[in-house]
Amino acid sequence: MSSERAASVLIVGAGPVGLTLALDLARRGIEVAIIERRGKGDAPDPKCNHVSSRSMEVFRRLGVASKLRNAGLPEDYPHAVAYRTAFTGRECGRIHIPCRRDRFTDRTGVDSNWPTPELPHRVNQLMLEPILFDYVAATPRVKIYNRVELESFSQDEGQVTAVGRDRDTGEVHTYSARYLIGCDGARSTVRRGLGIKLEGDGEFMRVQATFIRAPQLIAQQQHERAWMTYSLNPKLSGNVIAIDGRELWMIFNFLRPDQFDFDAVDRDGSIRAILGVSRDFSYEVISKQDWIGRRLIADRFRNRRIFLAGDAAHLWAPYAGYGMNAGIADAMNLSWLLAANLNGWAPAAILDAYEAERWPITEQVSHLAMSQAEEETRRRSSVPANILEEGPEGEQARAEAGRVACETNTKQFAAAGLNFGYFYDGSPLIAYDGGAHPTYTLGSFTSSTVPGCRVPHFWFDDGRSLYDALGPEYTLLRFDPSVDVGRIVAAAQERGFPLTVLDVVSKEAAALYSTKLVLARPDQHVAWRGDDLPSDSFSLIDRLRGALAGKAGEGEYLRRMG
Repeated sequence: MSSERAASVLIVGAGPVGLTLALDLARRGIEVAIIERRGKGDAPDPKCNHVSSRSMEVFRRLGVASKLRNAGLPEDYPHAVAYRTAFTGRECGRIHIPCRRDRFTDRTGVDSNWPTPELPHRVNQLMLEPILFDYVAATPRVKIYNRVELESFSQDEGQVTAVGRDRDTGEVHTYSARYLIGCDGARSTVRRGLGIKLEGDGEFMRVQATFIRAPQLIAQQQHERAWMTYSLNPKLSGNVIAIDGRELWMIFNFLRPDQFDFDAVDRDGSIRAILGVSRDFSYEVISKQDWIGRRLIADRFRNRRIFLAGDAAHLWAPYAGYGMNAGIADAMNLSWLLAANLNGWAPAAILDAYEAERWPITEQVSHLAMSQAEEETRRRSSVPANILEEGPEGEQARAEAGRVACETNTKQFAAAGLNFGYFYDGSPLIAYDGGAHPTYTLGSFTSSTVPGCRVPHFWFDDGRSLYDALGPEYTLLRFDPSVDVGRIVAAAQERGFPLTVLDVVSKEAAALYSTKLVLARPDQHVAWRGDDLPSDSFSLIDRLRGALAGKAGEGEYLRRMG
């Protein structure tokens, strides 16, 4: 028996990326269907452990940030990163990141003074995904179909048609939508069905990963708890991530270059060495999560009405914790573009911006993560041979190894540049003015209003966050109320272009903004800036809504696509 189900957007995959995309589309008035091969309530793999500041800003706009921040480790459990001779051994160094109770009061953390209303949060996907799922399931305009396997799909000029089979009953359902988004992970059925290839760097590391239950482990430590604890050992390198702060742990054993077969490596012996526990210590293996580090990017993120996002589009080693978070950035870029077209204020050409913007920045992010992985691999291979010795020489070796480890890795655990420094260059939807974008690095950034950059955050004098005050779509920030913005407001109204004018009263903003007007996109990137309106407001509006796409501004995208 077959039945047909219709929506404006069909999402394949109900992981964090697909769920975030669905939430934002629904917030913009779009009907969404999600098909997911897992059952409702099935636990995800414990893969993602870090929600970036930018992602927390997204969840703040979607109304779920507070609930997510209250999930994960106990409120007094430090989110720090520790370097020890073993989990239960001597501590050599520590990167201080406060517990969630003190997240916004302790200003001594390495990321505590970032310019955002939402600092990063450490919470595993085991806790994060169910919160998002329940929130989406209760959201009007979204329907989730669990235990459905995508079997095939096709597209024409007007819609996408997908066929899914119920994994329990065998019943076949047909799904029709204007657009389909593949958020179905590294082994994406959508990507393979489109014939899109992953390109990049092959294998550069192997990690034996084990999810365990060990309630006695937490009491074995000699030092204050930490979210992540690295083992500094000349013979074996690994780390331990606290999942619930009580009994659940992820153990990562970084295999040597001569170790290829995961099963040939003594898993139990490696775990005990990383933990620093004896043979009589008891623990339970819940699952094996072994992975191979690669840097792979899809050669295309789109085929007409079908798009890729998240791991379906890009894969790299989880350094700087930006795998899931890059997917959420994909989702938030794509959601407003889809909604602009589906809600009728932008032509289909606006969708060209997704690949034009996300492909180049994803390529850059992948190289930043790869560089950090290579740097950390070199550090692990140079742990002093006498780090375990007693006496002054051993103490000095531990102190130096801890210093190097913290110096090497602070930029990945407090990746300010990765969060706030990325910009879109060569977009058909941005009115560039010749301003130079700041250098994009992993660990640091410079706030900028150069078109394409993230809109610099500030606090209003009345205590409001800029990001809470922005309108749902485009927002014109006016720093001088004497500037007449009537022409662009009238042009926006005539084009049906959603525009909010926001007058700014903020002493903090004066140091961040050099022009009297800044136009913020729905995804908090600068679309245009100036002291006066352009002479032709209609041309500016038409550029921003994609009506001029193909005439100018494609830049990198057109060069790459030939």
